[in-house]
Amino acid sequence: RALLLFGGVGLACIYAILGTCYYYGITGIPVLCLVMLAIACYAMTLAPVVWVVLSEIFPTRIRGMAMAVSTFALWAACFVLTYTFPLLNKGLGANGTFWLYGVICFLGFVFVKAMLPETKGKSLEEIEKELKF
Repeated sequence: RALLLFGGVGLACIYAILGTCYYYGITGIPVLCLVMLAIACYAMTLAPVVWVVLSEIFPTRIRGMAMAVSTFALWAACFVLTYTFPLLNKGLGANGTFWLYGVICFLGFVFVKAMLPETKGKSLEEIEKELKF
């Protein structure tokens, strides 16, 4: 949970700064460094942790099906992100696109903070009981 929160707020901040850089016409090395930082932040937080959390939060009786649906939803979201980036970039500009991504990441942070219990050190049965499945 902590890594999800850190990744969400970290990416929100990075995307907000990236959007601001594009807004003020800053390009080159600063933007490259921010993009590399965003990739690193994602790779160390959201990318691996999502799979672990998904495998923990579903009750045993539906875990297989729920993981299949979750995996499909995750890959569908990746497709939508990849497909819409050029459209958003054209419509909102690079600054607006990254600001939008920052808002989405912040909303993800708020959702995780409000809805996802801490699973560290808990058995699958304890997690299931806490989530009331």
